[in-house]
Amino acid sequence: MRILMAVASRHHGTWEIGEVAADVLRRRGHEVDQRAPEDVASVDGYDAVVLGSAVYTAHWLPAARELARRCEDGLRARPVWLFSSGLATQPANAANSPLEIRALLDRLGARGHRSFRGRLDRAVLSFAERAIVAGGRAREGDHRDMAAVAAWAQDLADALAADPAARVAV
Repeated sequence: MRILMAVASRHHGTWEIGEVAADVLRRRGHEVDQRAPEDVASVDGYDAVVLGSAVYTAHWLPAARELARRCEDGLRARPVWLFSSGLATQPANAANSPLEIRALLDRLGARGHRSFRGRLDRAVLSFAERAIVAGGRAREGDHRDMAAVAAWAQDLADALAADPAARVAV
């Protein structure tokens, strides 16, 4: 099965989550193209899509939201899973719940959404981003659980093997 892994990532941390998931899917026999959302003109030619984004100020990055809007009809016609990565350390865990996810799940008919903890390096953030992070009292460091990412990708591969239209409970 040919899968598009479209990942919007500002500082490469979310991109690396996509790489882990893509590697698992490849090991399960799928052909996976990982691309930035702005480089995707169409989802034609793909059997399934995984769309992910970093979360900033409780929103997906504009490139991911725009891909979902631009390719909405094509996404609705195939199995789609969503994932997010952002602040997930207490007390800032609410910042990893993008406001638009429920509507996006419904609009695209997506099979599920999974939030993953992110990586926080204040040195690469803009002034506004540092102010938001300070207000949320987020802890610096790499909080990503790549084993959880790999397990989630195994679940996606299992669902696709059993039934391409199957829903994955995540």
